[in-house]
Formats: sequence, C-alpha cells, structure tokens
Amino acid sequence: MARMRVRDRVTRVAEAVTTPLLPADYLDLFHPLRSGAPLRGRIEHVQPETADAATIVIRPGADWAGHVPGQYVRLGIDVDGVRLWRAYSLTHGPRADGRISITVKAVADGKVSHHLVHGMPVGSLVHLEQATGDFVLPPEGGKLLFVTAGSGITPVIGMLRNLFPVTDDGVVRLPRSDAFDITVLHVAPGEPHSIFAADLRALAAAGAIDLIARYDDVHGVLDVEDLSRLVPDLDARTTFACGPAGLLDALEAHHSGRGLELFTEQFRPTTRVVGEGGTVTYARTGTVVEADGATALLDAGEAAGVLMPSGCRMGVCFGCVLPLRQGSVRDLRNGEVTTAEPGDGVVVQTCINAAAGPCELEI
Repeated sequence: MARMRVRDRVTRVAEAVTTPLLPADYLDLFHPLRSGAPLRGRIEHVQPETADAATIVIRPGADWAGHVPGQYVRLGIDVDGVRLWRAYSLTHGPRADGRISITVKAVADGKVSHHLVHGMPVGSLVHLEQATGDFVLPPEGGKLLFVTAGSGITPVIGMLRNLFPVTDDGVVRLPRSDAFDITVLHVAPGEPHSIFAADLRALAAAGAIDLIARYDDVHGVLDVEDLSRLVPDLDARTTFACGPAGLLDALEAHHSGRGLELFTEQFRPTTRVVGEGGTVTYARTGTVVEADGATALLDAGEAAGVLMPSGCRMGVCFGCVLPLRQGSVRDLRNGEVTTAEPGDGVVVQTCINAAAGPCELEI
C-alpha cells in the first residue's frame, strides 16, 4: 500500500511538471514504438517499384497485432499541421522479422501518397491502426481468379507472396498452397507502369499461377465481356477483384448476370461542399457555435467556454490536435481544405484550422 501511495505521488508530480502534456508524451519522444503507446511505425526502407510507386517497409510498434494476407492498414502522417489517414493494402504475409510493407502509388493531387513515395525519409514515424479487411483467401482453397488493375495488385501480391515465397533459390511451393488453383488477370496502362510485373512473371514461370497480363497500350482497355475468352473456365472460379470503380462496377454487373461469385476491394473517396465558416460542434461537451472562416477552431471553442487542449502558447506544438469527426476545415496559413467522414480518423491542429462548412470535433 505504501509503495502504491509513493508511486501515485510521483505520478502526480510528474504530471504537474509536464502539464499541459503528460509524462507519456515526453516518453514518446524517446521510445515511440513501446507497448502501451499510441500505435506507430518507423519507416526502415523505401524501395522504388516504378517511377511513381514505392514499397515502404515499416517496423510497427510493439502492440501491432499482426495481419492476414490481403488485409489493409490505415496509416496517418502529419502534413502541414493536419494528420491525414489513408488505407493501404499490406503487400507481404506475416514476416519473420516482424516488419510490414505497403506499396504506394503517387496519385495526382495525392498529399499522402506523394509524401510517402517522394518525401518521407527513412527513420520517419507514421501513425498506424490495426490491420483490417475481409478481402482474404478462403482457408479451404479452391479455383480462384484474381482480376487486378493498377495498384489493385497490392492486396493480391500479399496473398501470393504468402502462398509462394520467393527465396534465392526461386519460388517455394508450401503445403498451404496445394489447395489453390490461381489465375491472375492483371491490367495496367503499360508494362513500365505495372507494379509487381516482375513478381507475377516469376510466379507464372514457376508454375505457381496462370498469368494473363493485359496492357492498355498493347491490348486496349479491358472489356469484361472478354473474360470468358481470356479465362475459359471462368464459371468454375471464384473471382476476387481490386481496382478502379469503373472496372469493379462492370465486373459486378457481369458476374451478377451470370450468377458468379465475386469479392471486391476498393477504397472509395468522398467529396464535400465547403465554404467560409460554419457550425462547429464540440461533440462531447455538446457545445455548438457559429464560427466565421477567419477564427481558429481553438479560439472559437475557448470563446464558447470549451476547455480546449493546447500547448501552443507555451511553445509546445501539437498539444491542440483533436480528431475531426466529420466536416470540413480550412488551414488558415495556406487555404487548403481537409475533410472527414465518420470513421476516417482524421486529426487536425485546432490552432491553425477554421471551419469551412459544418464540422464536428471530438471533445
């Protein structure tokens, strides 16, 4: 009992010294991947795949729970004071060294993808959520068709690498792969832009998969009505597809019409109409205020009597970061707008962002 009282006193003293932050916030600086800390990862290697795509190898924190091949992870990085989250498929099965990898294609106007591919140095920390997703191999095996387009190959390559590891001696056939008969139909604009083209060719050469590579600049855009010709035993296979919305919609219509089983994976973006100022809801307190487009969310909340977390005035940056449940906010420094839908996990600095339409903060 005496020992507990001493520990409690030490804890209270430490919290008083470090206020408005907690002792754990300073411990995070020295051991950010420790058990009990918010889940993060450290970038250990960046491997270019094409001119605009790279594989990022990450050492996850001690509380990483692992993943099933085909699942994805939501990853967050801080860009200009805003924590942005994106979902990326894991491109390996569980690794002996405990690392995870994602392969990112830098897309037009993609803040996170461009930053990861071209601007994140080795050693950088990223925020992680636990792996999730149901786009995984059936444990009983079977005759499968993978239809992938562009970066839609990423969850599939994770499954294939787990079934057929590649070593210095070539492709290894493991007992767990015996129950699978796999055909891969991979679509890309052209071979130079095809992520993991060499990996797919190596698996095909080893007899692990049947590969049908379709390049728009050679074969034209894929017409799903050609599937029966390209894959003669299509009706005997379960189809897994990952790629752009247009392809997935066409496949869903095609397979539905023929009564075929189809599983798809896609991360759909959402769009919001934004304006200048708006209604700000500070959710847990129940406070709702009308804020103009020039007033920081921090100041608007404090003016309404909300006890807002902040270390800004003491020179402690990021003390005012809060989750943006939903809505749109504008960066007062450069005018850039950040939007969120429920469940997105976006966090923003309230001292530099103002309302850009109705928005709701987690406080």
